[in-house]
Amino acid sequence: MDDHVPARTVLLAGATGLVGRQVLALLLDDPRVKRVVAPTRRPLPPHRKLLDVQLDYEQLPEDASWWAVDAVVCTLGTTMAIAGSREAFRRVDYDYPMRVAELARRHGAGAYALNSAKGADPRALFFYSRVKGELERDLARLGYPSLTLVRPGLIGGERSEKRTGESVAAVVLGALGPLLPRGLRIDPASRIAAALVEAALCARPGVHSVSSAELAD
Repeated sequence: MDDHVPARTVLLAGATGLVGRQVLALLLDDPRVKRVVAPTRRPLPPHRKLLDVQLDYEQLPEDASWWAVDAVVCTLGTTMAIAGSREAFRRVDYDYPMRVAELARRHGAGAYALNSAKGADPRALFFYSRVKGELERDLARLGYPSLTLVRPGLIGGERSEKRTGESVAAVVLGALGPLLPRGLRIDPASRIAAALVEAALCARPGVHSVSSAELAD
């Protein structure tokens, strides 16, 4: 797959989250996309391009035909507060994205675009950043012809669940936004979603990253 051959089928993991909802809307509206496969726990609004697969990420089917896609976009993620423990956090932010990547690659997917995080580093002292970095490192070992790591800082947008710490930070950073360097500003969910979609559909060969500064307003 090269820059001139768009992905026609895309698997979206995390379609119900803040960024995932916007990725889904972009994919469904994009004429380059023939079909979107969205494994979810709860139903999505029907669409002629959408294959909405109801499942539990703890029990992903290994041989389902819908794994055979051109590209994967992964926006799965949670917080320590919501997860409740390090083990639960790692399951959502490492185990699920990694398993999706392994199964899709096994069935021929050539591109993977991950919504990661600013500061992701497998050697980081901060547990959140370390898990994100370990995922990035291990995804690179799966042999995807195209791998893009989108690394936002604080994500701006309306979430379905309450994240108090992020809400307070968003108010402060929003007020200071014009005075801050681009790398410290809020990254709009819409820009993150657009970067993920373009990475999946253009599928540039190699491993690429998109920084928080590139995503900021």
